[in-house]
Amino acid sequence: MFVLVMQALWLVFDDIAGKGIELKIIGKFLWYMCLFVTPQALPISVLLSSIMTMGSLGENYEFAAIKSAGISFFRLLRPIVLCVFIITIANYFLINYTYPYASLKQKNLLLNIKKTQPTMALIEGSFNDEMSGFSIKFEEKYGEENNLLKDVLIIETKGKKEDQVITTAKKGKITTEEGSKYMTLTLEDGYYFEDHTNNQKKYKDKTRMPSSMAKFSKHTLNIDISDLTSANLEEERYKYHYTMKNMAQLKNSSDSLKYSYDKYLDNKFKAMQRNVKVSEMSQDLHFKRTKKETSPRATEKPLLKSTKRTETTTKQKNTQPIKEAILDNFSEGSQINILEKASRNIDTKLKDIQGYKNYYKQKRKNLNNHDYQFHYILTNSFSCLLLFFVGASLGSIIRKGGFGLPMVMAIVIYVAYHFINTFGKNIAEESKLSALLGGWSGTLAMLPLAILFTISASRDMGFVKFDVILSPFKKLSNRLKKRDE
Repeated sequence: MFVLVMQALWLVFDDIAGKGIELKIIGKFLWYMCLFVTPQALPISVLLSSIMTMGSLGENYEFAAIKSAGISFFRLLRPIVLCVFIITIANYFLINYTYPYASLKQKNLLLNIKKTQPTMALIEGSFNDEMSGFSIKFEEKYGEENNLLKDVLIIETKGKKEDQVITTAKKGKITTEEGSKYMTLTLEDGYYFEDHTNNQKKYKDKTRMPSSMAKFSKHTLNIDISDLTSANLEEERYKYHYTMKNMAQLKNSSDSLKYSYDKYLDNKFKAMQRNVKVSEMSQDLHFKRTKKETSPRATEKPLLKSTKRTETTTKQKNTQPIKEAILDNFSEGSQINILEKASRNIDTKLKDIQGYKNYYKQKRKNLNNHDYQFHYILTNSFSCLLLFFVGASLGSIIRKGGFGLPMVMAIVIYVAYHFINTFGKNIAEESKLSALLGGWSGTLAMLPLAILFTISASRDMGFVKFDVILSPFKKLSNRLKKRDE
């Protein structure tokens, strides 16, 4: 557990070191971190202790003495299995109740510590709404102090100009003075856009969608960060992450998310159907009008009114036949306008589709994470019992105790188990595999090994029979020696 805590602490060391955080807060953070990694440390602890114990028994010939006394391998494991079963139940309660609590406290505490430094509070690739009156998004944060931004987008979200003022820039730089309530954001090479539609009183003026835009080489914004610097470090703002919920909460949240997800898809499908029907109706109406205008009956009425004006009237009323290429029916200027409008409509539709796609992926990913976490709680608890059988049988086979070979074997097995679980989570998160199989992938991979090793240990079979492997090579070597002689 110490190794896991140090590993987790090393990842966030830059976020909490040298930020003027009290030792009391750091102590709480370490305590929550210990609670967070305990359910993960128990399986590898069981695996390592079982390999070392059974390997030590085999190395000191105590295992052979036990078998000579008529005690079988399974009978020897019976009391140990009972103890490991109790550890498995304890691990279930830890990961189902303590783990969500520790995740809630630890993640909120870390985020609140980050928010004391504005450059750390900003997350790249998403809109940051923590700043009062502004929503900031940028593609990349770099530099020695992580205060340089790339491809910045800022939207004002306060007062009468809410969502009306948008500022974009290719580069940005954040500067703050110690003790100041304001953060200075210097933008370079960008545009300033303001929509004046809501300021108009008349409907006609609003339909014109008046706006103003300006290009700048350098622009400075002063943003109030008093809400961040004066925030309570132990305040719980984020409570709905899937790692902060137990199995009952995950099941309820999964049902709600599934209903919302299905409703979203149903609404989008109905909207697409309506758009297709409207498009078909407009096409039918257009063809009916053109057919009516070019029909012979449209030119018969003028003939009945006056015989003297027959030829001139029919020439005026007759229309040219519609050409197969639709654009050929318009002038060159109209063709350009039509193509530009069609191009803009296509770009708009593609952006809408991309937005729907990203939103769909986000909702599906959130649902998959909730389903995976539900199964992860079960698999992580069961892994204590599973890895015990792997470790106990493997220790009796290799017959080595101590921290040498058993430590290496335990690390290799647990790394393989953890890698398979992580791989299963990633593909389940992307809906390439069901959450059930993704959550149980590591268990399904280790179960055959546990069965194979247990059977081999009970029958006193070696792990790898090197004599069988090396025997053909020894025979070949002897034959070559005889030929040389």
